[in-house]
Amino acid sequence: MRKMLLAVLSRVLQTPATAAAAAGKTASRVMVASRNYADFANEATFEVKKCDLHRLEEGPSTTAVMTREEGLQYYKTMQTIRRMELKADQLYKQKIIRGFCHLYDGQEACCVGIEAAIKPTDHVITAYRAHGFTYTRGVPVREILTELTGRKGGCAKGKGGSMHMYTKNFYGGNGIVGAQVPLGAGIALACKYFGKNEICMTLYGDGAANQGQIFETFNMAALWKLPCIFVCENNRYGMGTSVERAAASTDYYRRGDFIPGLRVDGMDVLCVREATKFAAEHCRSGKGPIVMELQTYRYHGHSMSDPGISYRTREEIQEVRSKSDPITLLKDRMVNNNLASIEELKDIDVAVRKEIEEAAQFATTDPEPPLEELCQHIYFNEPPFEVRGPNQWISYKSTS
Repeated sequence: MRKMLLAVLSRVLQTPATAAAAAGKTASRVMVASRNYADFANEATFEVKKCDLHRLEEGPSTTAVMTREEGLQYYKTMQTIRRMELKADQLYKQKIIRGFCHLYDGQEACCVGIEAAIKPTDHVITAYRAHGFTYTRGVPVREILTELTGRKGGCAKGKGGSMHMYTKNFYGGNGIVGAQVPLGAGIALACKYFGKNEICMTLYGDGAANQGQIFETFNMAALWKLPCIFVCENNRYGMGTSVERAAASTDYYRRGDFIPGLRVDGMDVLCVREATKFAAEHCRSGKGPIVMELQTYRYHGHSMSDPGISYRTREEIQEVRSKSDPITLLKDRMVNNNLASIEELKDIDVAVRKEIEEAAQFATTDPEPPLEELCQHIYFNEPPFEVRGPNQWISYKSTS
């Protein structure tokens, strides 16, 4: 009580000069904040690493223009994917997420750079490390985390899990190593057959790059000049085996032989964006497929069952984090070129963390799908039919 009385007395005795000074400081802070916001550059030009080329006379531009709005969007998207994957790691260790789970943190520049360079009407198909692409293709964080926990509100109704997420013009999430590559060529064939000016981004990892079905697909795609960009996300390890131990040639961008190729810095979102723009224009102009190798790195192990340090050192991981982290690289560029302030980016971080926590709360409380929905959505736009259960006396109804 005594402290309260002293505080009131202090305010009463405050001189007009003191009050004016305090008001002036407040106004000054407001003016400085306003001036700083107004002084942000609208755009900046950056040098990006030159791509290695195969069967190409010219490659992507080595300069990239990024607007302030684009930079803030790229930063928020990459930060959201990073935080989402860290939350998935936490939920897995709490045994709330079960089964296979392959995390994408470290590779955020790949999916964000690709999405920035293509159209919503273009198509994407990838392997089982799919959470990042699921988000950039438009699925909210809440639906992704809810799918990971196997709940009804997930993007695949809780029946797909980590490796099988889908949305419009995004075909997963595929669990069989390399099997999505022929499917991607088929999507590109459909684009060409129906006369659409669309392309298909067909992604696979360095571990899948030695699969025979990929070379068969290259052959057909080149014969038919399909509008397909084959993207090898080379994160240096196929499961626990380094690329040097698994491949006689680690020049994955040359693997198409008769198909042109690019090798790209996959840790730089702008480099990925410019290379994808170049590759997309190549395909849309009727020149046929192109191979794009993105040199990137995953921070987690191959999957959640892999600690990730039995075949590489902690020091190696830390060196990549400190020198090549895609989020840090973008952040430094924006701050150093007056496209954003550190405080503004911190505010984005806070908002992202809040979104992730709210999504995780929903993902852990949403109900599981009922048993009667087990056989639904087998086919699209087909009449209902009966599906036999574990024995002949049990059957389920399947609806599209």
